[in-house]
Amino acid sequence: MDSTGAPSTALLTDHYELTMLQAALASGTASRRSVFEVFGRRLPDGRRYGVVAGVGRALDAIERFRFDDATLAALDGVVDERTLAWLAEFRFSGDVWGYPEGELYFPQSPLLVVESSFAEAVLLETLLLSVYNHDSAVASAASRMIVAADGRPCIEMGSRRTHEEAAVAAARAAYIAGFRASSNLAARARYGVPTTGTSAHAFTLLHDTERQAFQAQVDSLGRGTTLLVDTYDIAEAVRLGVEVAGPELGAVRIDSGDLRTLAHAVRMELDALGALQTRIIVTNDLDEHAIAALAAAPVDGYGVGTQLVTGSGAPTVGLVYKLVAREDEDGRMLAVAKRSTEKASIGGRKYALRRLSPAGVAEAEVIGVGAVPANDGNDRELLVPLVRGGEVVGREPLDAARARHAVALAELPVEAQSMAKGEPVIPTLFV
Repeated sequence: MDSTGAPSTALLTDHYELTMLQAALASGTASRRSVFEVFGRRLPDGRRYGVVAGVGRALDAIERFRFDDATLAALDGVVDERTLAWLAEFRFSGDVWGYPEGELYFPQSPLLVVESSFAEAVLLETLLLSVYNHDSAVASAASRMIVAADGRPCIEMGSRRTHEEAAVAAARAAYIAGFRASSNLAARARYGVPTTGTSAHAFTLLHDTERQAFQAQVDSLGRGTTLLVDTYDIAEAVRLGVEVAGPELGAVRIDSGDLRTLAHAVRMELDALGALQTRIIVTNDLDEHAIAALAAAPVDGYGVGTQLVTGSGAPTVGLVYKLVAREDEDGRMLAVAKRSTEKASIGGRKYALRRLSPAGVAEAEVIGVGAVPANDGNDRELLVPLVRGGEVVGREPLDAARARHAVALAELPVEAQSMAKGEPVIPTLFV
């Protein structure tokens, strides 16, 4: 536990992070100044852009990365006594720069830059990748769904389709990318994500008749509630719903069948019954392609579960954490890089810019090594300070990340809205 009573994150790592530390302490290289970067060599197959998510969670995790007595006891037999003594005093004291949460990224974008001793930075590798790979995968999928929905609201409802803690992180990431609300109450409590929900089929089956179930729900939740209408016969359920709630019925939800055909039929029935303002919400294993296919249907909102929380075919975005610069024995900083086939990295501490046209449309991701060049008026700097001297300085409200994402998405060329597979919508340029 840390001073706030929150559990330590120090064991959310891999065994070899600690054995590397032990060997570096023994060789005298552990204190060498080092620069690590988080980046992806490519986007998931066919994706046009990625979304940065997990920044706030990562900052919380860094603060809680402490080796208390219980944590150290768990490492008995993993590392030697000298290493345990070093870990007992561990506090991250370095600097971290990164793309702010909600920003977009492309191949080779340096999403995160960690500057500290080798010993401090190497310990954070697994934890940071775990957070960023999961949250960015969900946010990237969510963003595509928001684009496909074209202004119609999306609700995250995938908690029962993933690990219970992953569900909370997924709800947070989806909200950043534009989802209006979640079904997950832990996400509401921890992060302020709006939540919503009414009833499942079990509630209808509990009652002797569908009318009784609808009446109970309306009596408790009001006429603006959403009634689930596909337990038995949809047309009959719609009629009963309007009879019980009147034309003020908020919405009906369809969770099975041919959603496009059913939505048209339900809209016609609602209009004929005078429920002109009653909305139609659809669920049932939707992804961005299914949402796009419903564009011409009279659907007012989407509930998305399994495909969202699993990244819609890309459950990880393949980010890596690589040493790109380190101090030599004379105290000079050297660029270092991995050269293995298909897994090469580019050495040196990077800067990153988003190049914009005079009309404000993104044209390229510009990456260079060294000092950031003077801004000629068409480049937007992407790296911002997140941690200085071990102190978090980059924490911000979740709504700031949500607003940032909307602005960054609007900068992209129109091709970014395509659901078809393709190349990244802007190139990555090394200068």
